Amino acid sequence: MSTIDYYNNHASQFIENTLNVDMESLYQPFCDELPSQASILDLGCGSGRDTLAFKNKGYWVEAMDYSEALVEQATALTGLQVRHTSFYDLTEVDQYDGVWACASLLHCDRDRLPAVLSKIHRALRCTGVCYMSFKYGTTDRVKDGRAFTDLDEQQAQELLSQLDGVTVLKQWITVDKRPDRDEEWLNVLWKKQ
Repeated sequence: MSTIDYYNNHASQFIENTLNVDMESLYQPFCDELPSQASILDLGCGSGRDTLAFKNKGYWVEAMDYSEALVEQATALTGLQVRHTSFYDLTEVDQYDGVWACASLLHCDRDRLPAVLSKIHRALRCTGVCYMSFKYGTTDRVKDGRAFTDLDEQQAQELLSQLDGVTVLKQWITVDKRPDRDEEWLNVLWKKQ
């Protein structure tokens, strides 16, 4: 089973486990860097939880996910037409004030991460910001049929150093907010200069 098969086959369970997680402490540093009425891309939006939160905060939001089942559910939740596409296929140029990649790029193949980050960089307007999060670690692994690329601070710095004109605004570790989890997450907020 591939990662996408997992999400297509377990969409309802995934949404049930993640939809009501309080993410405000992660939204705040990101939103603090955005202009009012910013345009945001929720890259790998899953249930649409964060898309809806940003929409309710008054931002102009686009969302995309590669799981057809999650696209359908996120479209229903948010009232926005979520695009069915992969982060590998991001083609926008100079379009967003913010890209929100919460727990999505962790499914990117490690050797393709530099190219995907370059696409995000290109999609951001000048001084645009990107939030991304990964499970904390240094390995590539498969769990329950899903492929994960874990990252630590040094690996994140090495990846971002390959991009021209990037400043890391904040890098911090959090513990999973779901009650049955104690995993650590690496959160990175960076800005295009």
